[in-house]
Amino acid sequence: EAHLVESGGGLVQPGGSLRLSCAASGFTFRSYSMAWFRQAPGKAREGVASIYSDGITIYADSVKGRFTISKDNAKNTLYLQMNSLKPEDTAMYFCAAGHVAVLFSWGYDYWGQGTQVTVSS
Repeated sequence: EAHLVESGGGLVQPGGSLRLSCAASGFTFRSYSMAWFRQAPGKAREGVASIYSDGITIYADSVKGRFTISKDNAKNTLYLQMNSLKPEDTAMYFCAAGHVAVLFSWGYDYWGQGTQVTVSS
């Protein structure tokens, strides 16, 4: 059974940084496309960044130049390095696994439970 567990969220001041992690198990991690999504209260879930199995990355315009998605196949772990955080980045962040590295929910088969990121002074 596939399992994704996010960690690393928390409260950070504007301009600060956080690194999210997503530990994967129960499927062949290296063969899957992975992504980070986020959902703020009252808003739809949105794709933040995705990474193909070969390492090609895609970013939402709102995070380009500030966020970096990466993965460690040896550790079955996905990361999201978030720099220059803004209050509008506040949301629950989810990792997902699928076969198409798009920034749309339909591309993903497995989802984690999420980790909360709050950017506030």
